[in-house]
Amino acid sequence: MIEFGWPWFFYLAPLPLLAWLLPRANRQEAALRTPSFNRLKSLAAELEPRSSRLLWRSLVLLLWLAIIIAGSQPKWVGDAITLPSSGRDLLLAVDISGSMGTEDMSLSGQMVTRLAAVKAVVGEFVERRRGDRLGLILFGSQAYLQAPLTFDRNTINTLLTETPLGIAGGKTAIGDAIGLSVKRLLDRPAANRVLILLTDGVNNVGEVSPIQAAKLAAQEGITIYTIGFGADQMEVSGLLFNRTVNPSAELDTETLTEIADLTGGLYQRARSTQELASIYLALDELEPIEVDQETYRPEKSLFFWPLGSALLLSLFIAGFWLLKTTLAERTFTPRDNAKVTP
Repeated sequence: MIEFGWPWFFYLAPLPLLAWLLPRANRQEAALRTPSFNRLKSLAAELEPRSSRLLWRSLVLLLWLAIIIAGSQPKWVGDAITLPSSGRDLLLAVDISGSMGTEDMSLSGQMVTRLAAVKAVVGEFVERRRGDRLGLILFGSQAYLQAPLTFDRNTINTLLTETPLGIAGGKTAIGDAIGLSVKRLLDRPAANRVLILLTDGVNNVGEVSPIQAAKLAAQEGITIYTIGFGADQMEVSGLLFNRTVNPSAELDTETLTEIADLTGGLYQRARSTQELASIYLALDELEPIEVDQETYRPEKSLFFWPLGSALLLSLFIAGFWLLKTTLAERTFTPRDNAKVTP
């Protein structure tokens, strides 16, 4: 349906009629009477067809109405859309420190960085979470909110995909990431707060320790699921021969397990892209709860249509007036070779 933002603008529609009804000012008598001019004026009125005058007035009227309609701010308002009435508030905390650039993951048959694998798996997880409010927290040396809780899964996915490695610093502030999550979830229903934290390292920077932040989260009823990510074995080239190393030696499994236990969550270990995908599939089993139903009505502004029509009409009227004036001058202007009779 069509609604108007400024419906009072239609009260201006009768203004031309009021201007026409106002008494006209007294015209001064001409100092020099020219009967021939009056005759030319009456002759011009006779030559102009009545249909032309009617067209002229109609165009001016349409122009005025188009201006009035554009000024009333018309807009199309769609039917009410009911947002999902069930779901959870899910915050995704993703480690983007320097160690996430380690190329020990396989994706589509190619070796990729840990962050690239996370983007692919978490992106699919986000797409499956219909009905949930999702938020995104990125952390390295510092933690920051990349996206607040929203139903817009496409935005969450886009922001995660475009995140560069190490933008938040090279270290890992797990405690600060949990603390920021608690702050963002405090105003949500107590039984509806979930944080999924993924990291490949150990807390080595930050203002609050992970255990203290987890205890605060437990007090507020926030459930934290922790994921330790990274391969256990990786071959690296040496001077004479290849050697096998553990690229996840610094992963703090004990702290991640304790965080999950304190908050009623679960710690899971992912050593490959496939294991990480299986973990997020298991997290899909989180039971949704009922939340307040929300509705919205999409709106689309339409003022540019009557405004564009008014512009086209004004150009047409100007051209019509110019053509009319030119024809009148040609009709009543004597030719150069006309003979003058005494």
